[in-house]
Amino acid sequence: MGKSRNARRGRAAAETVVEDVDGGRAELIPDRDRTRAWTLLIDGAPQSHVDLDDPTHLSFEYQRRLGHVIDLAAPPGRPVQAVHLGGGALTLARYLAATRPRSTQQVAERDAALVQLVRRELPLDPGARIRVRSTDARAGLAKMPDGWADLIVADVFSGARTPAHLTSAEFLDEVRRALVPGGVYAANLADGPPLAHLRGQIATAAARFAELALVADPAVLRGKRFGNAVLVASDRPLPVAELTRRAASDPQPARVEHGRALADFTGGAAPVTDAAAVDSPAPPPSVFR
Repeated sequence: MGKSRNARRGRAAAETVVEDVDGGRAELIPDRDRTRAWTLLIDGAPQSHVDLDDPTHLSFEYQRRLGHVIDLAAPPGRPVQAVHLGGGALTLARYLAATRPRSTQQVAERDAALVQLVRRELPLDPGARIRVRSTDARAGLAKMPDGWADLIVADVFSGARTPAHLTSAEFLDEVRRALVPGGVYAANLADGPPLAHLRGQIATAAARFAELALVADPAVLRGKRFGNAVLVASDRPLPVAELTRRAASDPQPARVEHGRALADFTGGAAPVTDAAAVDSPAPPPSVFR
């Protein structure tokens, strides 16, 4: 009983932290159900959820799907070298550090003020090998040595939109250069009907990687609503069967498309180049209500 009362007092004492960062108004809102957990919002758009007591807890559906990719990128528990493009509250870097101890991670997060806020309010485990650089994602990736990363995760949004220079074939050339042979690339994409952006991103990845899979809510894939989709790419066969099982058993079940079905889904979309790239579509206001 005493522990329960202390937990309730801890939650009651926690207050929302509001601070202007480079990308807008940041809010850290305490989770009423988890004592030391917080949700990060930027200009009202949810960005990350972090549980300092349990970094393996992934609250957002798209982060759980990226967590599945992290879990399946290498044998269980094996350390990896990972690059995170976009940091937010460093949820996935914390998850990887907890599930794959002794991993080495590099994070590129352009918003230096956000990095300072997160470090202060949601401190990292000092034993985690996570290095955070305040730099543009593509510029940071360009500084990575050839063949350094086993895994690259892209989760970059500015004003709830992925910047154009992170959507092109030339950007994926940098991703491929930084990956080890057979390394895994995963990207959080967001789109709604008519799904032109998502189809273009799949076509672009297909022009650079031999193996692809897409994990998304069936309603998003049918163009019924705006939402997230996780694109996974590699030059080695992907663990599609296990990824499908995990996605289907999630609290918010998702479907995995790959092979011919995924190629057909692109509908003849052309790969995106730097010259033609545009930001991803803005989500409708109703998404965050």
